[in-house]
Amino acid sequence: MTVKRVIFIRPGETDWNKKVRWQGWVASPLNEHGRRQVERLANYIRHINLKALYISDLRRAQQTAEILTRKLGFQPVLDERLRERNIGQWQGLTIDEIRAWYPDEYHQLRSDVENYRVPGGESRADVRKRIVKAFKDILKQDKGETVGVISHTTAIHELLDALMPDNPQPDVAVSNTSVTTIALGDDGEWRLIASDDVLHLEGLPTQTSPELEDEK
Repeated sequence: MTVKRVIFIRPGETDWNKKVRWQGWVASPLNEHGRRQVERLANYIRHINLKALYISDLRRAQQTAEILTRKLGFQPVLDERLRERNIGQWQGLTIDEIRAWYPDEYHQLRSDVENYRVPGGESRADVRKRIVKAFKDILKQDKGETVGVISHTTAIHELLDALMPDNPQPDVAVSNTSVTTIALGDDGEWRLIASDDVLHLEGLPTQTSPELEDEK
């Protein structure tokens, strides 16, 4: 059975999300609000016939999966390649602090968005390479028509860009616990079906984190 639909999920809110601090690979836990978000998501996701759930091994992703799998009835598959971008020395900083403390490096980042490697971290191109490999391996496991992936903002964006270079909505927002769905067409091409769906939150606040290259 071929995988025909993939549901991308961003983890629930952390305190660093709330303060707009770049988390990277830090082991930041969900806060209480984030747990409430995931509980709402769990009530929704049990109805969409997921056959497998692949997750980043970062703490916030694992905690999100723990809540979801209580409803799903099967265990997630951890894959470190689904992690967020490693932002090295900039981990824990706000965008204003990065611009103030690393002005030359930030200028280089803005000058070469895809290929600039953060000091001690990764470039967007590095993230794309590993998450595309992870996605290909997920498809090979062939566990059912619909599978879920818990990953993070930059990683999800890079994978969507790689799968759908002609996507009419290139700047897909990814809010905490949002659901973004792609489907495989008869022509073998992936298409965006829904993006940043947070209707399951029923008005519970969520937020979209900007990426390193985004200006306020």
